[in-house]
Formats: sequence, C-alpha cells, structure tokens
Amino acid sequence: MNEPLDSLANASGFPDDSAALGNCTDEQSSLKMHYLPIIYSIMFLVGFPGNALAISTYVFKMRPWKSSTIILLNLAWTDLLYLTSFPFLIHYYASGENWIFGDFMCKFIRFGFHFHLYNSILFLTCFSVFRYLVIIHPISCFSIQKTRWTVVACAGVWVISLVAVMPMTFLITSTTMTNRSACLDLTSSDDLMAIKWYNLILTATTFCLPLVIVTLCYTTIINTLSRGPQTHSCLKQKARRLIALLLFVFYVCFLPFHILRVIRIESRLLSISCTMKRLIHEAYIVSRPLAALNTFGDLLLYVVVSSNFRQAISSVVRCRRSGDLEQAKKASCSNNP
Repeated sequence: MNEPLDSLANASGFPDDSAALGNCTDEQSSLKMHYLPIIYSIMFLVGFPGNALAISTYVFKMRPWKSSTIILLNLAWTDLLYLTSFPFLIHYYASGENWIFGDFMCKFIRFGFHFHLYNSILFLTCFSVFRYLVIIHPISCFSIQKTRWTVVACAGVWVISLVAVMPMTFLITSTTMTNRSACLDLTSSDDLMAIKWYNLILTATTFCLPLVIVTLCYTTIINTLSRGPQTHSCLKQKARRLIALLLFVFYVCFLPFHILRVIRIESRLLSISCTMKRLIHEAYIVSRPLAALNTFGDLLLYVVVSSNFRQAISSVVRCRRSGDLEQAKKASCSNNP
C-alpha cells in the first residue's frame, strides 16, 4: 500500500491513505497544499538566517567556548541543517505532492529531516542535564564542565541520532503515480508491523526517554530554587524563564507530534471509520509544524541563556550599521568630488 508521503514534517512519517480510502483523505490534500508550505516557509525564512547568525556569533564573537556554548553551537548547526530540508518539502506539498528531485534526494531529504529533528531533541536534553549539574551539583560536576567532556557528549549525540534514524534509508523511496512522482515516507511501506515497532522503539528511545530526563532535571531545579534564599534574584528569574522555554519546547512542540504519529500509524492497522481516520489525519497534519517550531524556541534559548550572546549580537548589528554608514559616506563622496 504505497501512498505519497503524508507531510513534510512526516518527521513522523505518515502516508497519504487516499489510495486505500478513496475520498476519505481528499479534504486534507488542500490542508497540506496550503497550510504546510506557508507555515514551513515562515519557519525557514526566520529560522535559517537566525541560526546562521547564531553560528557566526558563537564562532567569531564568543571565544573561548564554554561547555554550554559548545552544546548550543551544535544545536544551532543541527537546526540549520534541519531547515535545509524545508525548501524541498515546501515545493513538494505546494505542487500537490509531486516530487521532482529524484530517488536519491527523496531518501536524503527525508533521512536528513528525521536525523536533525532527533539531534535537536538530544542536544536539548544534554543542555538540560548540564544545567541540572551546574545548579544542583556545582562542586562535584566541576570536572564535567571541562570542554573535552562536552565535545565527547556532542559527538555521541550525532552518532546516536545517526544510528537511530539509519533504518529509514531502507524504507524511504519515491515512486511514479498517475502523472506525478511521490516521495514516500516511512509509513508508506507495505510492512506496517515493522513500521509500527520501529516507530515505537524510535519514539521511546529518542523522545520519551529524553522527555523523562528533561522533566526530572527541571522538576529538581524548580524545587531547589523554590527552597533556596533570594528566591526573586535575577539569576533565579533567568533560570525560571529558561525552564519554562525548554519545557514548552518538549511538551508543546515535540509531544503532540509523537503522540499523533503513533496514533496515525495505528489508524492504518485498525478498522475504523473514514471520519475517524480523517480526524486523526487532520490532527497529525496540524501537529507537524509544531515539531519544527522548536527552531524558534532554540533562537530564544540562545538569547535567554547568555548575556554575552546578546552583547555579541548587538556588536554585530552595530558593526553592520557602521559599515553601512561608511559605505553611504563613500558613495556620497564619490558622487560629489
């Protein structure tokens, strides 16, 4: 049962069941054609230059790097690479799910989308654990704060994400269907039981476990801050903003997407009404941009975490303004010899 990939954010991977359901999902094709390209275009136009600016700031303005800086730099890189898949998927959905880039690019873009999504989740988890150690065990974690351990942890994240997503390369493909080529997603494979169990294992190891770790870290941090002296100090207010932001990313951006991905796959295996399948499909489509909304949250994270980052950004903006002013003066001089 081969259907076109359900959506760009099929980072969750759910196929279009129109072949099996007739008109059951026809109404959603309009939703995918208009909703997904618009939302992902906005995310790309904001997120890509934002992360490029963050990377250049970390590389050129914030040396020497601290452990937290290394983690956030890796997060910015993975978000930037994550966003590079968006133009291909935007074109795919805007053109009515017609894939024109070939089988290799289909595999590469789909793999890259999932790979960098889970990279983002794991880097945010690493950052949360680091914050927990710094706040709760500041003395005993002194050696852990050395940058070599952070480099090892970041390298481990890249490897774990690669291993976790690698099976998708054997399932993702493209096919020709009625005057168009469809880039099939993970759940478009015929072996639904294999998809089901792979998705459950992937979700449990690369999302549910990090979610539990992050929740425990920040629950402990909140309890510690509430009991300590100077509850309303500037540093504690900053810590609370950071906690609220990261919990928002995990519970509002990532959680609905992963829950609905499981439900979407189960709906293909169960005999349920067309109306119910359509509702599940629509909810899943709506949840996809939420999973990518973390790229906005990460941009806010860079600003909230470090005052040095804010100062560096300000210096970059001032340099650009002064550079523009110098160019304007030179142009004025050349026009008035």
